[in-house]
Amino acid sequence: MEQAYGLEIPQSLEEACDPIRTALLVYDMQVGIIGQLKDGGEIVARVKTVLDAARAAGLRVFYMRHMSLPKEATGVFQLRMAMAWQRVKTVAQVKPWFLRDSPGFQLVPELSPLPSEVVFDKITMSAFEGTPLDIALRDCGINSFIIVGVATEIGIEPTIRHGADLGYIPIVVTDACGAGQAEAGQRALESIKFVGDAILTDLETIQQVLRRRNPI
Repeated sequence: MEQAYGLEIPQSLEEACDPIRTALLVYDMQVGIIGQLKDGGEIVARVKTVLDAARAAGLRVFYMRHMSLPKEATGVFQLRMAMAWQRVKTVAQVKPWFLRDSPGFQLVPELSPLPSEVVFDKITMSAFEGTPLDIALRDCGINSFIIVGVATEIGIEPTIRHGADLGYIPIVVTDACGAGQAEAGQRALESIKFVGDAILTDLETIQQVLRRRNPI
């Protein structure tokens, strides 16, 4: 561990995965999103593997859910984005896919949160924008987060960028992050790697690191 000015600066994945200072962020693993992915079942299984390892190592776990507002309460950008995503030409054709308490809004049952775990809802792409996530992490003394879920090119990349700007060390489990469009997902990962403010790892490696951190 590099030390300077009274600070400890993690240099390796293992140093950045101190269970006291690291949280797991499970991004948008919802029924209505996973159902749109060809490899949705595989991504669920991979995220579950990381979740089990994080729980065993004693990490705090936070889930994000993307939420639609009723159209009457939806603003200009949200309506424009919904029209683009749903490939429709009028607001009248827009269907709110992720209304609160709708079937598609729910987390997939394989990843049901424990009573000790937290679920935050959002209408943004960054998990930090408009949610209590930053406050919650800072109050727990967290300075790095492991991120898994979907979709890499839509919400995970903005969350990594925003998290880094807020002073966190993002840790991306690349093969436990699904993409809506494979090429776009790969471009996002290459961009994240190029910028260099995140640590990229894979499922097997993060399992090994967290297993060594297992308090049991």
